[in-house]
Amino acid sequence: MIGAIEAGGTKFVLAVADDKRQIVAREKIPTTSPEHVLEETIDFFKQYEIESLGIGSFGPIGVDPARSDYGYIKKTPKVGWSNFPLLLKLKNAFNIPIYWTTDVNVAAYGELQEGRGIGKKNLVYFTIGTGVGAGLILNKQIYTGYNHPEVGHLIMKPVVGDHFTGICPYHESCLEGMASGPAIEKRIGHSAKELTTADNEWQTEAFYLAQACVDVTVMFAPDIIIFGGGVSNQEQLFPKIRSSFLQQLGGYVDTPPVEDYIVHAALGDDAGIVGALLLADKARDSSVSLSYTE
Repeated sequence: MIGAIEAGGTKFVLAVADDKRQIVAREKIPTTSPEHVLEETIDFFKQYEIESLGIGSFGPIGVDPARSDYGYIKKTPKVGWSNFPLLLKLKNAFNIPIYWTTDVNVAAYGELQEGRGIGKKNLVYFTIGTGVGAGLILNKQIYTGYNHPEVGHLIMKPVVGDHFTGICPYHESCLEGMASGPAIEKRIGHSAKELTTADNEWQTEAFYLAQACVDVTVMFAPDIIIFGGGVSNQEQLFPKIRSSFLQQLGGYVDTPPVEDYIVHAALGDDAGIVGALLLADKARDSSVSLSYTE
């Protein structure tokens, strides 16, 4: 058996699957204190004889095994979680191979292998929800550098008439600060659930998401751009994003047909847990240790 954790800022999703990656048990835990979440997580997996674990965590996180912050959730506004050694705690509890990466990377990998990215080599996966992040797959491999990419903090050029300055405490008018779920609500002054599908706010949202698509297009030239997360479940967004993308790109570079290039995640909310299970399988079968190293 293999295990998976999609460690989000709102909830942890835990899953155990058999050797065919069929889920046999699943549980959700609210992301409260690290001590409480860790205890419940360990208790859940102790019920099963798991051979490996795939973890996608909210961040920023340490991703370089050669650095002292590897396996840590680093500086985060999530109370109590800054500088928390999540990977080490789980490694000490289970002593099994563990694949460790970001929550958006596991979703990107899930879509690569079993979703809209099947048959592609290079993709960008955006999650648009409480926060905004992106996972990069280059030549079918999860990309990380000195840190993992933080595409959600690309600085945005404001749409004409939008005087909103953003909510990001670090950069204000970055993608997350301008286009996350909380940013939408701050701009309009009420719950986004009250918006109709025809509300002009979706055009504003589409402008910023399209601008992000232009940015990653000229930087990485992916084969496909996939959107997941709660905000992206608004179907009326996609024609608006595609139209704005074409206008903002201005024909500068070629892309696949825009209807096939900017798309919604096929796996929906399951992309992360599917990807984490795939990476757990990879960790179990790899001859290279992917677990915590001191």
